[in-house]
Amino acid sequence: MKQQILKITENTALTDSVYRMVLESPELEEHRPGQFVNIRLDGLYLRRPVSVCDSVPGKLTILYKTVGKGTEQMSRMRAGEPLDVLTGLGNGYDLSKAGESPLLLGGGVGVPPLYMLARKLRGQGKAVTVVLGFNTAKEVFGEEAFRALGCSVTVTTADGSRGTKGFVTDALPEEYSYFYTCGPEPMLRAVFRKTKTSGQFSFEERMGCGFGACMGCSCKTVTGYKRICREGPVLEKEEILWED
Repeated sequence: MKQQILKITENTALTDSVYRMVLESPELEEHRPGQFVNIRLDGLYLRRPVSVCDSVPGKLTILYKTVGKGTEQMSRMRAGEPLDVLTGLGNGYDLSKAGESPLLLGGGVGVPPLYMLARKLRGQGKAVTVVLGFNTAKEVFGEEAFRALGCSVTVTTADGSRGTKGFVTDALPEEYSYFYTCGPEPMLRAVFRKTKTSGQFSFEERMGCGFGACMGCSCKTVTGYKRICREGPVLEKEEILWED
């Protein structure tokens, strides 16, 4: 973890509520797929955790949805402004278990962290299948970006206004070697029930500090309690315990 002052070089709307922000600094190190950053915003006590969409040395891309005061404030920021960011947080996805035909399942704002994962897997020559889930057609983003990587992409919408009507679990392919997923908890529960291989889940959780000190985001697993911000946000299928 590092506290860094990064410069905003881009902050553009992808949909009515989803924005793409690019942050740069010569000292910025490359992140791993599935890691996140924690952003300090003026006038707000807690930092805002946001998953990393893509990362190379010196540049970091995040996608965020305006759902509250913090993200609404972020949406008004302009290129050239500085941002106080804790970088390199979380454990990230383990690519070594992917096999030759991994499946990536993303729902809503759970889609962004899968992009860098897909890019890395394609760089290893893997045949990557991506299923993206949204509520309506106007919320869809990322489809063409994944296609540009050479992934096989299916879009689902709950109302059927674009792609397959239903949820990501309604568009599971017959064959895949392993899976990675990120999205809201109801989607993750459904993925847990309907997938036939092992896989990795990236969880969203309310966080206080974002680096493991406050214990506020702890969850129970088969091997004991784990902090989503520290030992997570990625957990393997076999260690997950769902609480009713």
